[in-house]
Amino acid sequence: MNKPKVSVCVPTYNYASFLPEAIDSVLKQTFYDFEILIVDDCSCDKTQDLLKEYARRDKRIRFKINSVNIGMVNNWNLCLTEARGEYIKLVFADDLLSSHEALEKMVSLLDGDPDIALVGSARNLIDEQSRVIKVLAHFKGSVVLPGTTVINRCLSEQKNLVGEPSVVMFRKRDAERGFMSQYEQIVDLEMWFYLLEKGKFAFIDEPLSSFRIHSAQQTQKNTKSFTALEDIFLLYDQYMKKHYITINAFHKKYIRYDNIYRIWKMYTTKQISKEHAIEEIDARFGHTQFLLLYPFYKIYKPFLKGYRKLRYGS
Repeated sequence: MNKPKVSVCVPTYNYASFLPEAIDSVLKQTFYDFEILIVDDCSCDKTQDLLKEYARRDKRIRFKINSVNIGMVNNWNLCLTEARGEYIKLVFADDLLSSHEALEKMVSLLDGDPDIALVGSARNLIDEQSRVIKVLAHFKGSVVLPGTTVINRCLSEQKNLVGEPSVVMFRKRDAERGFMSQYEQIVDLEMWFYLLEKGKFAFIDEPLSSFRIHSAQQTQKNTKSFTALEDIFLLYDQYMKKHYITINAFHKKYIRYDNIYRIWKMYTTKQISKEHAIEEIDARFGHTQFLLLYPFYKIYKPFLKGYRKLRYGS
């Protein structure tokens, strides 16, 4: 059997209501040399019936059903392992491709430059009824940038400037390590950093994908817990000391304080207790030092936000 150029990987769990729209958006592509690999993590809705029907209708569709639930990150990694294509295009079951030329444009960039490790694009933010809320883009125009430049910007601005998994395409061989299971909330961003250490980032200034916001998302649930902060601390500990990081010492200290301040904000928004907040701040930074630096932080942060808006428009 000939291997497809692209494996469109669709990890899913109990998303039967969204899955047809995701699959149909891939089947409408102008680029045809792909397989759709759907890995179902032991759903208890009508997902399996849908998969059988779609696979019957189109031979490019194949699926795997896990006998037990293996969890989000393990399911993503199973997609990577089972994929047969040279390139990986993730399309989550609750997301979709918003342009018929999405695959064609991304493949063209990877084919045209072997030094490109990751391709992303602008994306639509949509609601449960697929209505566009807004378009997200963190780069000015279509650009190709050194991967480490993008890592520096993400760390400096404290944002995932690349986007969600459904936004990107990359080479399977570059991602053989898989997603890191110790991350839960920003597991995608850590993978983007890993890939960007290998080569360049190509950004297409056109919304090729749509990312859906809804209450059932696992990552949305995680943002309401301490998980997101734990991931941020882990990511910064792992990458901030890399040899290619150009962030100056003062800004590194600001970023660290700002991340610590998020713990206090979780207390003020009643997500954790005051005792828990103080305990975490004291262990990670020092409660007294945190209080002493607080006035300077509140003065500096608005100036920094204004500078970023002028420079990057974000």
